[in-house]
Amino acid sequence: MTMKKEYHIIKIAEPFAPLLTEHKRIKFYYGGRAGGKSYAFADSLLIKGRQQKLLIACLREIQESIKDSVYRLLCDRIALYELNDYQIYENKIENKITGSKFIFKGLRDQDVQHIKSLEGVDIAWIEEAQTISKRSWEILEPTIRKNGSEIWISMNREQENDPLWIALAAHPDERTLVKKVNYDDNPFCPEEIKIQAQKCRQRSSEDYAHIWLGEPVRQGNNKLIASDVVRRAFVSTILSSSSPLIIGLDVARFGDDQTVFCFRRGRWCYAFRCYQKLDNVAVANVATNFIKEYHPHRIFMDIGGQGAGVYDILKDRGFSEIIRGIYFGEKAINEERYFNRRAEMWDSVQAWLSSSPQVQLPEDESLFDELTGINKKYDRRGRLQLEEKDEVKKRLGRSPDKADALALTFAEPVYDDGEPQIYHHGQLTYEDIFKSQRERSNELW
Repeated sequence: MTMKKEYHIIKIAEPFAPLLTEHKRIKFYYGGRAGGKSYAFADSLLIKGRQQKLLIACLREIQESIKDSVYRLLCDRIALYELNDYQIYENKIENKITGSKFIFKGLRDQDVQHIKSLEGVDIAWIEEAQTISKRSWEILEPTIRKNGSEIWISMNREQENDPLWIALAAHPDERTLVKKVNYDDNPFCPEEIKIQAQKCRQRSSEDYAHIWLGEPVRQGNNKLIASDVVRRAFVSTILSSSSPLIIGLDVARFGDDQTVFCFRRGRWCYAFRCYQKLDNVAVANVATNFIKEYHPHRIFMDIGGQGAGVYDILKDRGFSEIIRGIYFGEKAINEERYFNRRAEMWDSVQAWLSSSPQVQLPEDESLFDELTGINKKYDRRGRLQLEEKDEVKKRLGRSPDKADALALTFAEPVYDDGEPQIYHHGQLTYEDIFKSQRERSNELW
């Protein structure tokens, strides 16, 4: 029996028709996740490149390699539609019939001289335009100067003051088309994506508005963890817990950083132990003592940098059933929702602090600063991402080592049927509070 070959016909959603049917100097499309912007832009450019000779520049703020660009997306669409008139090279794509060419560049660190190669561009596609700096735009705009040239912009808004939004879309002129397209405007949006959007809507209207409706993060609302939930967790209500002991170990990477052990039993995080300037063997010795004395169910430890050496020592000592190595930058367990494990673990801390019944933390102002000092953002796929640790360190004047150690205690799900013992149903006298803190301190150490 002969199988009938399936042909894919290029279909472009109606909201993107102006890409092919109208001439505008600026075509500015924005919106939330799954609006179909990238596919529509790629397909439209491939169509136009088959009709006449065009030089098409695919631009972004940072492009350290061709893998950072839309090169792979264009290659995939060419393969899907079997556009055999396109020839794919390592760093460019050309049409063998019309002579159209796609080139790929990053804009950061480009000066006026280096960017002159774009003067003959017919269409410039700026992807992830929310990341484009004011300086990059001021260099690029006068460079795309060919008669009839167009600049296509696709972005998911990040902040109210995104530079390209302010420069072009906030008050568009007659040569600028501004169009918002969301997942519910996209006829090709899969049902599974629509279900994910509604789940997000039920969970957080703010996240839904940003991720799925393309709204910017409101100024002041870019903090991952709110200060009030941390202050609430400082109120002493828990005496003890029968939940398994989980230890998070954040190993110091640099001279001023601290090696921190965080102790948590379910809803009760009751202690941090901090050390400076310990070598790998010394850190492993401290961990060994804790294992033998407190019998933790798990120790989740950062194995980036110096942590890998500590992990190897503990594994060699026979603790492989207890220790688990975690890379903050590795893929998240829920890869569809989180940019990496770091974002996933920190969001688990946020959910834990916001949940009921109330959780408890040691009252510690440095911990407060670290937990409330980190900003969130979202990548182009709508996944939660955190600002870089170096940025947090610049703002706080130190690395958020305690908060990272707490986050590590949420690295993987741990079976927990324990219950915390609550002081007087949460109604405490001042004497109870201070007495309980002294007793817990003496009991642990």
